[in-house]
Amino acid sequence: MAGIVTLTMNPAIDLSTDVDRVVPLRKLRCRGLLRDPGGGGINVARVVRRMGTKVTAVYTSGGTIGRLLQQLVERENIESIEVKVAAETREDFTVHEGASEQEFRFVLAGPQISEREWRACLDTLASLEPFPRYLVASGSLPPGVPDDFYARVARLARDRCAMFVLDTSGQPLKEALAEGVFLIKPNLDELRGLVGTHLDVEERSAQVCRRIVEQGHAKVVALTLGDQGALLATSEQVWRAPVLPIKPVSAVGAGDSFLGGMVWSLAAGHALDMAFRYGMAAGGAALLTRGTGLCRPDDVGRLYAAVTLQEIESDRSIQ
Repeated sequence: MAGIVTLTMNPAIDLSTDVDRVVPLRKLRCRGLLRDPGGGGINVARVVRRMGTKVTAVYTSGGTIGRLLQQLVERENIESIEVKVAAETREDFTVHEGASEQEFRFVLAGPQISEREWRACLDTLASLEPFPRYLVASGSLPPGVPDDFYARVARLARDRCAMFVLDTSGQPLKEALAEGVFLIKPNLDELRGLVGTHLDVEERSAQVCRRIVEQGHAKVVALTLGDQGALLATSEQVWRAPVLPIKPVSAVGAGDSFLGGMVWSLAAGHALDMAFRYGMAAGGAALLTRGTGLCRPDDVGRLYAAVTLQEIESDRSIQ
């Protein structure tokens, strides 16, 4: 099994709870509270570890919340490398409303990170020995971290012959793609933001994904489409995976579970289409758990058999 390291520049502790109804002004009496370590890269690491593979999570950590974050990461048997920062690590929270069966997600801004601190993150990655086969960076960049940060990580991964997997959006994604990465996992809104144009669910999206690959920006594009399933594009073909027939309990963490399932499978030496199936199964399994519970391995194994792939045509020329 190839080594896997995840990077989370803007981690959080994710809180989730339940109320009968969300209304203004009144005190809302909550039932139960779950605390999970969060942030894209940490969530990917949680999935990889649950699937039975060792993984190392590199993340920033500050203050009392940062100390609790470390405890929660280690509780999940994930090797932890903290890069200490001065500001307090953030918290996010999700509220499930019983009356509507809807979820309300509140995402707080990350702490201000100094140049010395974000450079320490790069130095920490550069010092890894042996260097991992798969380096996975996922999530937003907190204030103070430059837009070209992930591009710097991409150069480091290329110099060390590692597969760089990236899940982010906006200008940081654009700048990283200019360096070239192994795999990106945008959702449809993030892909629209990347190309600056409207995209339908399948044909146009498939063309844009193939174009990214042909231009050498990424070898693989895994596009998640919510209730429309997902697309996977390489230089040779484009696959579409229809959504699994699941009644969602929560959509929180489905994208991170999808990516975690794919990375785990690729590191295990599986073919790309098999990894795509595991990604779909893991993303679907996350829909079955409340809050930030992510996917469960038993559900991933059960749903894997239900995943179907369709090879679709893609016009390589984009007007």
